[in-house]
Amino acid sequence: MKHGKKHRAEVAKSLPEWRDEFMSYKALKREVKLINPIRFNSNGKKRSRSWPTDDMGFALLLARELDKINTFYIDKEEDYIIGFRELEIRAENVNGNEEMLELQKEILGFHSEMVMLLHYSVINFAGLMKIVKKHKKRTGAYTSVYSFYMPRVLQQPFFSTDLLYNLIRGCEEILDRLSPPSHP
Repeated sequence: MKHGKKHRAEVAKSLPEWRDEFMSYKALKREVKLINPIRFNSNGKKRSRSWPTDDMGFALLLARELDKINTFYIDKEEDYIIGFRELEIRAENVNGNEEMLELQKEILGFHSEMVMLLHYSVINFAGLMKIVKKHKKRTGAYTSVYSFYMPRVLQQPFFSTDLLYNLIRGCEEILDRLSPPSHP
C-alpha cells in the first residue's frame, strides 16, 4: 500500500475529530510534484536545470504543517496534564466501589486518548520522513530540506513524547492503586 493511502487510512482509523489536525501529506506531495525534477546528463552527472527550481511553496507548506501538528500536540498535552492532575486528586479521595469503578472507566478512556496522541505523533513523523524523501528524490537536494528540517523535527514537541509517556504511566499507576489486590 502506498504511503498516502496508508496515511489516510490511519487518520480515518484514529479519532475522527482529529482528522484535520494530521499532516496534510497529499498537499505536500502535490507541492513536491510542482518542483522541476533534477536532470542528469549522459555520464550520470547532475545537469543544471533549464528553469529555476521553486520549492519555496513546499518549504512554506511544510513549515505550516509542522506548526499545525505542534500546536495541536501541545494543546492536547496541556489538556492531559490538567486532566491527569484532576484524576489524581479524585483517586486520592474516592469513596466507595461504585465511585471507584466509574473513576477507573474514566482513567481508561483518558489513557486510551493519550495513546492515540502517541499514535498521532508516529503517523505524522512517518509522513514527514516520507515527504522529505520524496523531495530529496525529486530535487536531488538532500541537504537543503533534510538538513534544515530534520534536526528541527527531532526537537519538536510532537516528536518529544517523554511527558506523554509519563502521563500514561501515571494513569497506569493510579489504576494499579485503585485495583483490589489479587489473592493467590
